[in-house]
Amino acid sequence: MRNAAAFLLRAVLAVIAAAITTVAAAAVDPELLRQLAFGESEDKLKAIAVLANGDAEALALLQALRDGEVQTVGESRVLLVKDDAATDLATGERVTPVPDNRDDIVINNRVRKGLETAIAAMMVSDPDRAVRLAAAKQLQDGADETALPAIERALGKETDPEVKDLLVLTRASIQLASSNKATRLAAIRALAESGNPATKTLLLGILERRGDTYVEPDTEVRAEADKSLRAVDRRLATAEMIGRIFSGVSLGSILLLAALGLAITYGLMGVINMAHGELIMIGAYATYVVQNLVRSYAPGAFDAYLAFAVPAAFLAAGAVGMILERSVIRFLYGRPLETLLATWGISLILIQAVRTVFGAQNVQVENPSWMSGGFVALTSVVLPWSRIVIIVFAAIVLLAMWLLLTRTRLGLFVRAVTQNRAMASCNGVPTRRVDTLAFGLGSGLAGLAGCALSQIGNVGPDLGQSYIVDSFMVVVLGGVGQLAGTAYAALGLGIVDKFLEAWSGAVLAKIAVLVFIIIFIQKRPQGLFALKGRTVEA
Repeated sequence: MRNAAAFLLRAVLAVIAAAITTVAAAAVDPELLRQLAFGESEDKLKAIAVLANGDAEALALLQALRDGEVQTVGESRVLLVKDDAATDLATGERVTPVPDNRDDIVINNRVRKGLETAIAAMMVSDPDRAVRLAAAKQLQDGADETALPAIERALGKETDPEVKDLLVLTRASIQLASSNKATRLAAIRALAESGNPATKTLLLGILERRGDTYVEPDTEVRAEADKSLRAVDRRLATAEMIGRIFSGVSLGSILLLAALGLAITYGLMGVINMAHGELIMIGAYATYVVQNLVRSYAPGAFDAYLAFAVPAAFLAAGAVGMILERSVIRFLYGRPLETLLATWGISLILIQAVRTVFGAQNVQVENPSWMSGGFVALTSVVLPWSRIVIIVFAAIVLLAMWLLLTRTRLGLFVRAVTQNRAMASCNGVPTRRVDTLAFGLGSGLAGLAGCALSQIGNVGPDLGQSYIVDSFMVVVLGGVGQLAGTAYAALGLGIVDKFLEAWSGAVLAKIAVLVFIIIFIQKRPQGLFALKGRTVEA
């Protein structure tokens, strides 16, 4: 029985080896092979163009030619030499031993460019999207009419918007050089549907003037190009608007996460916490620590490390916040200047402590694989998954905070103390404990902001310094202690800031936003949403 099984195994292996040998030894048309190996540059290019319309075996031959694996012996024999084995391409037979008098095929720059273009044209039909995208980008640089059949075949089955748009653009750029007017008009109409900014360059080239004459002499072609150019401009303007709005919402969600905790602590206790940015930093470093622990002890679960990092960031920052409230801030209530100075000093201590433990250099927090890449909304607009996840995360945190403040006993106590501390105390509310829990809650929210920020940039000791001023601006503009006002203010400031950046630059945009907030607070000191309560009304 054992001998029979061994015999059967040897027979199967022999069949497989024979099949592999047959595929590897597939012969090439002798005349085509002669042009490719011994012809002049024009002959080589014609042979490459024929092979470019072939199958996977033709692609393998072109790649071998590019890699220097196709060599000649004498003036008639062409070999495929790979891994110390040679195959006669004309007959498909194995050559043993490998001849020593082999010569490389001469390929000049022109032929090499045509070879690369032919390979790219064949690879735009590859099953792998990344391979197709790279091939489509390569075709943009030097494709000619010989690549059109391969491009047409790829377009017939391409479903990815980005790859398809690149292929349409490449096909149009080739067809625009045609002497046939109908072909040029069809290419221009196809460009009208493109959202690629490079389309404008092609259309503007048709409308270009040299002296008193147009580059394109035909009036109908120029009119069609002008019509397509206007359509492309509208599409690009729409894409730019979508991109700015998304960037503004993304920035607003980050500001919301950074300011949400401050809205609670500042709104409840009137504490100007200058260490709020460092609590954000602690959340980011907690995420970094969790990432390293998961990578070391459970590398297979790395894509799920955020499930552990989010609560760790909240608890770490919340614990530090509660310790600060118990040890320092509790003794400074009603003394805003001393509180400001004390929390500023605490922020410096926290920064130096982190530098001592983790070093002064930034550390990198990696995104899980499912947060890599982005969603292609339009050809020129890619929405990163990391930003989309942060926007969703901010919305979930905001909803959770609203439910906590409106549907729980702790939320009832927090609202009571916010509106009238003395009356709440008279009714049995433990205001001291509420202060500690509220400060811990606000600090924990800052930790969540740090966890989110770690997914879009490096983490360093000075991370929180970039957001403390913006957080205070959001809280003051939205209304002290008002979650709805904080959300509206964060999103509004984010969107306005991005639109102003496009108009005046980042620095002037920041200045304009600051001036607006100063003027707004002068007219409406209570912010967008005024806090209601007996203390306020009195």
